[in-house]
Amino acid sequence: MNSDSDLQIAGDILEVQHLLQPAREHPQTVAEFAGLARSIAADRSQWEHLVEYDATTRWYHRLRTGPGYEVWLLSWVPGQGSGLHDHGRSSGVLTLLEGELTERTERGTHTLAAGAQRVFAPGYVHEVANDSLEPAVSLHVYYPGLTEMPMHSAACSTEAGRDAVAEIELTGTS
Repeated sequence: MNSDSDLQIAGDILEVQHLLQPAREHPQTVAEFAGLARSIAADRSQWEHLVEYDATTRWYHRLRTGPGYEVWLLSWVPGQGSGLHDHGRSSGVLTLLEGELTERTERGTHTLAAGAQRVFAPGYVHEVANDSLEPAVSLHVYYPGLTEMPMHSAACSTEAGRDAVAEIELTGTS
């Protein structure tokens, strides 16, 4: 049980600078990649002016790169989707910036609203689509950088991917 006396005994860690870890220039953990996505989402000036909408195909733009990772900005007009796919050896964080997207997996269907995040490991098979009547914008962080996106048929078994992947849904505001 924490109390004020516990804090007095431990002291304020911010006053003991040599105990603090230096801030990393680039993310290295799942939590840090999710945090990077949230910080980009919160700063609309980094991405809003870049967004374009294309009625014939999903629009995408590589927003940033770092040691071993990439950050992509995508737009989705109503009716556009990714098809059933995985991301090869890359893990990822999908963050919805605007609008609404639907994610379909073998485990079910999730509706993602602005601020929602999905974190996935290599081998995670899903389909993302804009089933709404309004455009959507999403941010994708891949580590390592995305080098392949194998497509799957709906009848394809995803036993290996299902066992190797933990789905985590984080919600936050953008």
